[in-house]
Amino acid sequence: MTHRHRGNCLFASCIVACAVALFAALGSAIAAEPVSEGKILRALTPKSVTRNLSGTKTPQEIQRQTFINSVRGTTRSLTLDERTEVAAIAKERPSIDLEIYFDYNSAEIANKAVPDLMNLGRALTSPTLQGGVFLLSGHTDAKGGSEYNQALSERRAESVKAFLMKNFRIAAENLVATGYGKEQLKNQAHPFAAENRRVQVTNLQTKQEAGN
Repeated sequence: MTHRHRGNCLFASCIVACAVALFAALGSAIAAEPVSEGKILRALTPKSVTRNLSGTKTPQEIQRQTFINSVRGTTRSLTLDERTEVAAIAKERPSIDLEIYFDYNSAEIANKAVPDLMNLGRALTSPTLQGGVFLLSGHTDAKGGSEYNQALSERRAESVKAFLMKNFRIAAENLVATGYGKEQLKNQAHPFAAENRRVQVTNLQTKQEAGN
């Protein structure tokens, strides 16, 4: 192979590498775009509320509300049974994953997560959602032991709760914070990826459902 040919190959390889880096950077920039207040509002608004013709609650609804009331505003960590039960309720309720990022091995909210949290706070205090009960579920990546990650995920959920209480004056009893450690990885193909370090938000109960 001539020096000129090798030079052309090297130049072409550099062009490809630069193009890949450019697309990766653009992808990161797009991924970093904050989720709009409107999108959060739509995601967390129940499509409909099923009621009996008599207007009374079903036994299942009464049981669910009793449980939610038992964990509202608690200052202790939820037990395993409580985490399991609230997760089961959350599966049937409106939710959104905002990918609220944290620094590695930390419960400190990363700067790039603040716009999403501000939009979340505005949505939760809007006339449509204000007064509801919301679950903040903390998650970690797969590094470290299960017990450590469980505690870390709980601290991350509490950090988001504190942010919303401080900046939007949302009552503590309307925010249920808990953690699931590394049990529910968002990116299972890359268990150490940053998007696994997040907090998901679920509308457990609207103000109207609690009052009817």
